[in-house]
Amino acid sequence: MNEGKIPVRYAKALFETALSRNTLDRVFDDMNYVGEVCRIPQIDELLKSPVITPSLKTKVLTEIFGKDISGLTMSLIGLMVKNGRESFLPAVARNFRDRTMKHKGITESSLVTAVPVGDKTKKAVENLISQKFKTKALLKESVDPEIIGGFVLKVNDYFIDASLRSRLRKIRKELSGKTNW
Repeated sequence: MNEGKIPVRYAKALFETALSRNTLDRVFDDMNYVGEVCRIPQIDELLKSPVITPSLKTKVLTEIFGKDISGLTMSLIGLMVKNGRESFLPAVARNFRDRTMKHKGITESSLVTAVPVGDKTKKAVENLISQKFKTKALLKESVDPEIIGGFVLKVNDYFIDASLRSRLRKIRKELSGKTNW
């Protein structure tokens, strides 16, 4: 997703500062938390509202985050509000998270199955991703009964659809293209 230069620059500055201060893990947790909180519709509205004054935004955000995040993260939020860039906060959180994961050699992957998978299967998929992509895998699982069986795996830009639903679609498409039986 192209979000422009503003979130990238703030995230890069925060990343480099956290790295130099040896607080990358703490700020990573902070930015995950900030990103989750920014998904709340009322917080999103607060960040985007041109009517609410910067001082009120700072006060509300300090109340929400003040005791739960580091001083470095809080100072970034204050700076963004001061500069009128608070609406970019969710994008900065995402960009910072992606930058940190890349720095740590972690690849986020998703596995969709029709039924929940066991720990043994999950571990096997993580090991397979680690070996194939030469990276540590952070596997997010989800269940979608609509795929009927099999799995859908996404790693970076790679997409493997080994679901029964996609196979049935392919067969249906092949059969519908034939008029003479």
